[in-house]
Amino acid sequence: MSPADPAGCPGSGEQHTPRAGAPLQASECFASVPPEKWLWDPSVYLCETSFPSSGRTGWPPMGGQVSASGSFQSGDTNADWMSALHPLLWDVPLHHLSIPGSHDTMTYCLSKKSPISQNESRLLQLLGKVLPCVTRPMVLKWSTTQMLDVTEQLDAGVRYLDLRVAHMPEGSEKNLHFVHMVYTTALVEARMTTSRGWLSSHSEISVSVSCAGGGAQAHSPQRGPAGSQGHPCRPTGLPKTKPTGKQEVPTLNQLWTRGQQVILSYEEATVVCRHHELWPGVPYWWGDQVKAQELIHYLEHKQSCGRPGGLFVAGINLTENLAYILAHPSGSLEKLTLPNLPCLRAWVREQCPGPGRRCTNIIAGDFIGADAFVSDVIGLNDKLLQC
Repeated sequence: MSPADPAGCPGSGEQHTPRAGAPLQASECFASVPPEKWLWDPSVYLCETSFPSSGRTGWPPMGGQVSASGSFQSGDTNADWMSALHPLLWDVPLHHLSIPGSHDTMTYCLSKKSPISQNESRLLQLLGKVLPCVTRPMVLKWSTTQMLDVTEQLDAGVRYLDLRVAHMPEGSEKNLHFVHMVYTTALVEARMTTSRGWLSSHSEISVSVSCAGGGAQAHSPQRGPAGSQGHPCRPTGLPKTKPTGKQEVPTLNQLWTRGQQVILSYEEATVVCRHHELWPGVPYWWGDQVKAQELIHYLEHKQSCGRPGGLFVAGINLTENLAYILAHPSGSLEKLTLPNLPCLRAWVREQCPGPGRRCTNIIAGDFIGADAFVSDVIGLNDKLLQC
């Protein structure tokens, strides 16, 4: 992901009285929360898909599919988990729910025939040009974080998509590709059209899509942010408000009533200022660690500093470095990650959603479908009913 944020602890940790009339009774998760913490970040925008809204309230329809990719399984058990939540949770703000996400969502379709990303070091780019037959397959092994395609991930219950988009060097300015060290042959518009089709058949689903520019060509004042031109998800809905303004708390019930499904955020602040359809980047706790215990230590340090006020992501994805790659020439990110999943899942099951200082919100991981990670994250919402 992006570089880890500073280690300093934000906020004073003052105690406050809970808001009157909160959807759930106060406890460790909901106690000591000031009224303003129940308000969504004022600099936000909802993205509404163009298919008709039913304008309904209450229990939404059910649906789902079953799909699989190799040994990574995607079933319909969690395809409709949002509508299957206890009705009390439909009125809890999204940033106080527990939501599963996938780190670097689109890396399942990276191509070893593509050039090395311009974001990578000059040495790696040079090796990619001089020894492409050796360098590119090696890079691909360490840049692939997912095996399930995007609709399979959605079927599995993922509701946070982490997209890195960019124009490929010497490629068409009209074409955008996904990127993580190398580029995909798949085009952004084609994949997002597929995702839109999935959403149109699952109208009870709400998805947060986080976009980041994958290089110097990711956006420009003329083109706008990568992915904003011809995007199959046309932004309409709630306008931005001034930083001092207030905005209605978004809950599942409110989104269903409005027919809104997609929250589209972008990391580059200057781009967000120019394009009001975009939300500011969602903070991502990225540990940049190769060992599971060190990653957990980082996440627990971040928790001790206090959670952000809006949507945020705790990433349980391990990250290799050049020294580790050179010491493990036959290794891969998959071989590094899979043996550590039990340890990381144990940490996940100990978490609790809600507005409390140490509470989690979105939890994102690699290799969705390799274990029951998604179900573990969804299951944390039951703790809100015990409050």
